[in-house]
Amino acid sequence: MSMDRRKFLNLSGLGITSFTISGFIPTIHNQIEVAPIVAATWDAGLAANLAAWKVLGAGGKALDAVEKGVMVTEDEMNCCVGLNGNPDRDGHVTLDASIMDHEFNCGSVAFLERIKHPIAVARRVMEKTPHVMLVGEGAQQFAVAEGFTLEPDQLSDDAKRSYEGWLKKSEYKPVINIERKKALSQLDPSLMAPHKLSNGEWNHDTIGMVALDRFGNLSGSCTTSGAGFKMRGRVGDSPVIGAGLYVDNEVGAVVATGQGEDVIRVAGSSAVVEQMRQGKSPSEACKFVVERIRRIKKEKAKDIQICFIAINKKGEVGAFALHKGFNYAVHTNDGNKLIESSSLD
Repeated sequence: MSMDRRKFLNLSGLGITSFTISGFIPTIHNQIEVAPIVAATWDAGLAANLAAWKVLGAGGKALDAVEKGVMVTEDEMNCCVGLNGNPDRDGHVTLDASIMDHEFNCGSVAFLERIKHPIAVARRVMEKTPHVMLVGEGAQQFAVAEGFTLEPDQLSDDAKRSYEGWLKKSEYKPVINIERKKALSQLDPSLMAPHKLSNGEWNHDTIGMVALDRFGNLSGSCTTSGAGFKMRGRVGDSPVIGAGLYVDNEVGAVVATGQGEDVIRVAGSSAVVEQMRQGKSPSEACKFVVERIRRIKKEKAKDIQICFIAINKKGEVGAFALHKGFNYAVHTNDGNKLIESSSLD
């Protein structure tokens, strides 16, 4: 037996099996560490990314990062995600959320009321039940049984003012890009202005997040209070695995924001993943699906916004939107920054 082969066998016994011609690179149990990265929709993603990076930067898992990250947005007082969001047309806030890991484990909740962190409940559904989705009263009952607090059934001050404004006409009039707010500082998210529109014209707001951890594993999350003043019982794409969120650890992870009904029509996030599987970059894959939605909607496309962000297995991030005005936040070892997305117009 040659000395080189003997060395190789000894290393294999220790679980070290990767090397190069110029010298081996040790990898324990075939696992090569990569540079972590997290991306989130809209400028609210800046604050969410900071929380996610506390996990990723410390060597934690992508799944934990995407949960902790969007919980920041669910907590915000002046935001349309979580219990401070706008109600349905009957005056009740209902929440949707989903989460998915690198092993196709996934969980979601929809039409959930009076629970502060729907993303955490979605993770419990994934980890503690044989199901993927729980809705309405059943989702709330499960959350309470898991120790979540049942919050008061009341609107935040901003949501109350918005709802009272909407009641004057009681018209459902979607307004694109209302998720976007001015980011006064990328370093101090507390300086960012709240989401506001005049005359009670609020539509929907979502935060979606995708992350790659140092182990090379992907995960994603999505949480929303849905379309403001929606019909009682309406559920959008955010809690629908394959529509608002999808993760395939061999390919990439994708989240969507915008008009949920039209994301659902094309199984949007999974469609983007499949385009990446065929070799497209994250931005090219997002663009492909956005173009398909525009063809389907024809003239009606001018009245809606659809946006996707994607991260592939290489750690490349991209996004694309139907209309101008979408931005997304990306945090790497080089810092946290806001990026303007490309769009069809």
